[in-house]
Amino acid sequence: MIGIVGIVVIFVMVFGGYIAAGGKMGIILKSLPFEMIMICGAAAGSFLLSNDMASVKHTMRDVGKVFKGPKWKPADYRDLLCLLFELIRLARQNPVAIEEHIEAPGDSSIFGRYPRIAADHEAVDMICDTMRSASMNYDDPHQVEEVLEKQLEAQYHHALHSSHAMQSVADAMLALGIVAAVLGVIKTMGSIDQPPEILGKMIGGALVGTFLGVFLAYGFIAPFAARMKTVIDEDSHFYKLIREVLVANLYQHATNICIEVGRQNTPHHNRPSFVDLEEALKLLKAEAA
Repeated sequence: MIGIVGIVVIFVMVFGGYIAAGGKMGIILKSLPFEMIMICGAAAGSFLLSNDMASVKHTMRDVGKVFKGPKWKPADYRDLLCLLFELIRLARQNPVAIEEHIEAPGDSSIFGRYPRIAADHEAVDMICDTMRSASMNYDDPHQVEEVLEKQLEAQYHHALHSSHAMQSVADAMLALGIVAAVLGVIKTMGSIDQPPEILGKMIGGALVGTFLGVFLAYGFIAPFAARMKTVIDEDSHFYKLIREVLVANLYQHATNICIEVGRQNTPHHNRPSFVDLEEALKLLKAEAA
């Protein structure tokens, strides 16, 4: 919703200010279709040229993040802590019983209680792989922690590709706007024998290309790229929480301490309160009893 409000504000402030200053929309509207074809068409072509099809699809999906915001909500962080609590507790009580849950998470009754998390393959794989490492009695938890850190880093850089791709398009828009303006000037020079009032309109139409390039780059594409990066940064905390809890488990801390380590490392605006989390864990213990 806030993204739509931002778009409306941009249009109202830019074109409203232009009209209030006495500007006429006629020349812009007349040149707009042709300038848009040149600038946006060339930008789309350069985007396709510099990315493979998987990256193109990835970027198109991530555009929705500008309006939807982060994938993981406060309730998801609470559910993740509850899921990890159940898995760690079961692994310590019955190391054999945990195998069916980490080897086949799709059929697991524990994962089944948290469908949003179970549907995220990256989160499930990270949890199961690390729990499997713990069951293999790794002597050095630092090795597992290092593996998780590299995994998170690779995942984060892959997720940022869409933001980088959008920023590249924004940078290209500036130059493409100049290209469109130069073509407009060339067209104008071919009609240099026309009266000044006609030449003025033609020059104005040419300058619309520069305006559109800058307007689209700084008003839309670059903010889209920045917002996508912000959302990706926000969602990355979810996976970092998994690392913090499972690494604490590898150090053989008490189960409640492992969960509290995760809670404390949750961003403040998504962090469940101690009381809320304690009540959720009590319900799990009561169901298991």
